[in-house]
Amino acid sequence: MDKHLKEHIAYLLCVNIDRIQSVSGGDISEAYLLETETERFFCKINHGKNGYELFKAEKLGLEAIAQSKTIGVPKILLCESLEKGGFLVMDYIEPKRPTETDFELLGHQLAALHHHTTQNEFGFSTDNFIGNLIQSNSNHMQWGEFYVQERLMPQLQLAKEMGKLNDGEIPTEDKLLQSCQNLFPNAKPSLLHGDLWSGNYLISQNGTPYLIDPAVYYGHHEVDLAMTRLFGGFGPSFYSAYQEHFRPVGHENERNDLYQLYYLLVHLNLFGSSYKASVTQILQRYFK
Repeated sequence: MDKHLKEHIAYLLCVNIDRIQSVSGGDISEAYLLETETERFFCKINHGKNGYELFKAEKLGLEAIAQSKTIGVPKILLCESLEKGGFLVMDYIEPKRPTETDFELLGHQLAALHHHTTQNEFGFSTDNFIGNLIQSNSNHMQWGEFYVQERLMPQLQLAKEMGKLNDGEIPTEDKLLQSCQNLFPNAKPSLLHGDLWSGNYLISQNGTPYLIDPAVYYGHHEVDLAMTRLFGGFGPSFYSAYQEHFRPVGHENERNDLYQLYYLLVHLNLFGSSYKASVTQILQRYFK
């Protein structure tokens, strides 16, 4: 971390920063643990052209989850622009390895978040990001229309522009809408984390679950569940606890595939061709 930035953060927080340690913070931003005599803070820095916008969106998402009063998030302390990019400072949460009891509590609290509804439309007040890709959140009354027009079509078009999919591999919007509407229930808008894989939650030392790095919007609650399963899944007690709060309505497995398709497309566009086979398999299964 730059010396001047360290001094600037210390001034804004009214503390003396004694130690700075680089920590794992994902693929997009630099991440640091800042320590004083009595406190610890987590700082992310991004010097990209969208760095400050990324952090503003993250702050807004964490605040939306916090306002639901259903599950913990780190408290945001600073969100500031830099000459290039920006930085974000929040409370540091010391994590521990989750137990089945911890997973059970996470399941109950995520279900409470998903029961939190403050709007009748699917979408969000602003666009935000999934990874460092723009995530469009224009509001729609129908879930199928939102999912196709704001989730699948933008990523499919981006994959085409980047040469990762060709015209013959991309279904028409009408075909996407028809197939999705046949499988989607009459859903109510739930507040979603939006990118809930195993790297985006923490269990604190006292067992409190925290969500981090959100890509929030109001959508169908099963989207978050599908993402939890994409890269190995959470503990069994997480799913059994969560399912106490939502009754099956049929076609869960098919929707799981369709919801994972969005995240696989995002990974195809961010990380390359190793995800193409998974994408095309789902496209051929549901849209041919």
